[in-house]
Amino acid sequence: MAYTTINNPELYFQTVLWTGNATDRSITLGGDEDMQPDYVWIKNRGSAESHRNWDSVRGANKQLSANNTNTESTATEGLTAFDSDGFTIGTDSTVNENTKAIVAWCWKESATAGFDIVGYTGDGSNRTISHSLSAVPHLMILKSRTYAENWQIYHHKMASDPETDYLEFRNTAIADSATTWNDTAPTSSVFSVGTRDATNKNTYTYINYLWTAKQGFSKFGSYVGNGNADGVFIYTGFRPAYIMFKDVNNSNSWIIMDTKRDPENIMAATLYADDSVAESDTDRGDAVSNGFKCRGTSNAFNGSGRTYIYMAFAEAPFVNSKGVPCNAR
Repeated sequence: MAYTTINNPELYFQTVLWTGNATDRSITLGGDEDMQPDYVWIKNRGSAESHRNWDSVRGANKQLSANNTNTESTATEGLTAFDSDGFTIGTDSTVNENTKAIVAWCWKESATAGFDIVGYTGDGSNRTISHSLSAVPHLMILKSRTYAENWQIYHHKMASDPETDYLEFRNTAIADSATTWNDTAPTSSVFSVGTRDATNKNTYTYINYLWTAKQGFSKFGSYVGNGNADGVFIYTGFRPAYIMFKDVNNSNSWIIMDTKRDPENIMAATLYADDSVAESDTDRGDAVSNGFKCRGTSNAFNGSGRTYIYMAFAEAPFVNSKGVPCNAR
């Protein structure tokens, strides 16, 4: 049985939905536990607006966009404060367009939950940078703040030697680079960067989001599609609240699903991390008590023989620390 030390995932990850009203307002997370987020990713579901990313290290008002290479900008009407159980937003259409449905995915920085945020300034030389996970990172999502560079992504299952490769928030395949991570795997105390502009150009500033898997709460794995309508099952050890997955070796988008937008199976409400398009409905799969099940033959998530990576966070552990199993949806 998959026991966990995190019985209530809402302490460290929550999804929240609201309808925009173009008025300054506070967004309160809907979980049973208060959670002050450190990383908030917001998408206007009803319009072709960019994904917006904020974190407590860079500070409120400082935004980056997942679906483009833009530099960090100051958005006085975007996310304006991190609150004790949510955040405050202004009137910007990307976060609060009148009558439009909006979603935010929110993470709490915590070694217990396996999440750390690291800001640094590049120096143009091969180097290591400290992190506070006290465990080896399984996923890193890194962005230059001051110059227009693509997001750089490390996933420990994207190749047999992931430290020699990188992915980006674009619908492109994995690529090789000795200068991205300096061909050096991260450790329980540091991650490595090389001389590439996207990760370590002299005087550039960067932000890196790092995760390590926590049993019953998060998982960063891979699977091989079967090209069948009765698709593959992926075991996570928890009932997922959020899943993002990507075809590693082909030009397909990063697909984001969650159980707030899809409270019942089949999950279909689709957003793409690398695209500003509004939400669409395409059957993708089921969130079940111990993982997720693909439904469909699309090459975007279940092509025959294709390898996919994913990041997933729990709605409830399959079995809690007292041995009590969770229910299926």
